[in-house]
Amino acid sequence: MTAESRRPAGAPRSSVLGQLLPGYPAREHWRLVPSTGQHYLDLGAGEPLLFLHGNPTWSYAWRGLLPALAPHGRCLAPDLPGLGLSQHLALPADPAARYQAQLDHLDALYRHLVDLEGVPARGWTFVMHDWGGPLGFAWLLRNPGVVSRLVVLNTIAFPWPDGYRLPFYLRWIRDHRPVAAATHATNAFARATFRVGVTHPLSPAERRAYLLPHRRRGNRRAITEFVRAIPRDATDAAWRLLEPSPESDDLRRIPMFIGWGMRDPVFTPDVLTEWTRRHPHAVVRRYPNAGHLAMEDAGDELGADIRAFLEGQR
Repeated sequence: MTAESRRPAGAPRSSVLGQLLPGYPAREHWRLVPSTGQHYLDLGAGEPLLFLHGNPTWSYAWRGLLPALAPHGRCLAPDLPGLGLSQHLALPADPAARYQAQLDHLDALYRHLVDLEGVPARGWTFVMHDWGGPLGFAWLLRNPGVVSRLVVLNTIAFPWPDGYRLPFYLRWIRDHRPVAAATHATNAFARATFRVGVTHPLSPAERRAYLLPHRRRGNRRAITEFVRAIPRDATDAAWRLLEPSPESDDLRRIPMFIGWGMRDPVFTPDVLTEWTRRHPHAVVRRYPNAGHLAMEDAGDELGADIRAFLEGQR
């Protein structure tokens, strides 16, 4: 497959790539899953590291970590369906069906990588942020034996802790269709995230790069749908995807690194406390001056800490 045939429709050509996507890996690292149109990055060699981003980010979020980690493993960073350079699909309206569709895409990506791209079937490390957390955990629970290490960054994989309250702006989008429609029309959620989700401002070029794949209204439906799918309480059916079965891996036996931006208004320190309660074996690093996008605010330190964690598990 040539580099040109791998280029997603509408993706910028290499001559202007550096201007449109500053810091993003070169075109020779771009790939597509033929069966789904899912875009992913592939760089480095060795044991596989799968990077799962959240909403409204895409694989552009990992550009700062990849140079630190690609020399130590094969870094695979997909864009979730409907986000980034992946095909913009109309995902099912039912939240449970939407989660299942995302998991089916992860299944297709895994089979593509193992069957056609020479990636080993086991020994994977999952690096998960935001929505990438529940999706990654749900997938590994139903695919025992694949994942050997976990890197958790400002996310959740269990019902919200007692007393937690979702920020009002997320509740408004989730619970009120007119607000969701206005957010979709203006791309307000994404625009706000790339300003208030960091404590160290992104450059104008970086903000434009994040927004580039979703500049058209028809290409940003998944952003609003992800917010609308946020579970409300412990009775939400979505949490059942995160309940281990007798066949699932014992998460207490999987080495885990938790890196946390302590100034995250969504995944607050209370959420981190619940992580440490559930997984006391985890290596925990707190980044006091980092926000929701910890990979932006604490990229160099975070990259070094993840690399040290991975090297310590070999």
